[in-house]
Amino acid sequence: MNLSFLKGKALLLVSALTLFLAGCGTNELSTLRPAGEVGREQFNLMILSIIIMLLVIAVVVVLFTIAVTKSRRSKKGEDFEPKEVAGNHTLEVIWTSIPILLLIVLAIPTVYFVFKQADTEAMTDADGNVNAEETVINVRAYQYWWEFEYPNEEVVTAQELVVPTDQKVYFNLQGADVKHSFWVPAAGGKMDTNIDGINSFYLVFDDDKAQDADRLFYGKCAELCGPSHALMDFKVKALPEEEYDQWLADMKAVEEPVQASSEDAQRGEEIFNNSCMGCHAATPTSPGAMGPNLTNFGDRELIAGYLEHDQENLEAWIKDPESFKPDNKMAGTYELTDEEIEAVASYLMELKVEEGSGDVSQLREPAADEESEEGGN
Repeated sequence: MNLSFLKGKALLLVSALTLFLAGCGTNELSTLRPAGEVGREQFNLMILSIIIMLLVIAVVVVLFTIAVTKSRRSKKGEDFEPKEVAGNHTLEVIWTSIPILLLIVLAIPTVYFVFKQADTEAMTDADGNVNAEETVINVRAYQYWWEFEYPNEEVVTAQELVVPTDQKVYFNLQGADVKHSFWVPAAGGKMDTNIDGINSFYLVFDDDKAQDADRLFYGKCAELCGPSHALMDFKVKALPEEEYDQWLADMKAVEEPVQASSEDAQRGEEIFNNSCMGCHAATPTSPGAMGPNLTNFGDRELIAGYLEHDQENLEAWIKDPESFKPDNKMAGTYELTDEEIEAVASYLMELKVEEGSGDVSQLREPAADEESEEGGN
């Protein structure tokens, strides 16, 4: 008896904790704390549907309670027979019309926002080219990492997406091997990255919400894509427009890989050039590489998308990537001794982009030159 009582209390406690923890979330990851226009609109639709659902439940509970309390045999007697309402046209119209009206109330804003959030015409100009006046990012999803290309600025990076705040950021999504799904929970809903076509949509990141989240949001792959699907994460840095432009200018200014400074790093640079350069680039150009771009690897927050960014974890990752991300394409493609791995890790940790090294005024120069040429013609 006591054992059953304890089991019941334990079950009740677990149920209560589950309900309580279901409401937990952080600014950088939770869909319940939208950080931009798209996420806020989708959140409001969810709230509207919940209100409609609760309204229906409340009405049903009230009517059921009234029916049970007023129609008991003790009050109506044993010989009481309820009134036959089958075929009552008035009642049939009422209980048919109410669900239709509720669906219309939910359908109107849903359809409106579906078309509104699918409007990406501004990302291309009249000639069908990428609009130089808008922020456009090409996203390529690989097993199990992400590549981000900024076509207007001819900059490529990986694993950490950098975006400006308080403006629309347009995305072209494509999968490189299998179907993946691009999702920044705090910013808006997910969208698939297919291998046989390009999906486009936009997100907006509020600057005040970005500040609350220390300007770092979490991104996920939301489509089962293999054994390491759960580890296919990326980070989103949401910066004010001036800082974003400076970051782009700094990346664009990198024309040659960073030269190693320490002796270990110099030896690692030589090994990297001989063993790793075939898959990884150390300059922010040439999208579509076999491995993630490493131009600013030393500036990143995480290693392999989820490991703490330090040399010890980096050496462990290089030594045995399969143990961290099963089925990844890096495993078994090279053979390095522990000393060589340490040297390569030292070099990679030095791959940083100097802040303020780029000229922001040159970011828009190609577009300006094209416009002047067209005007001359």
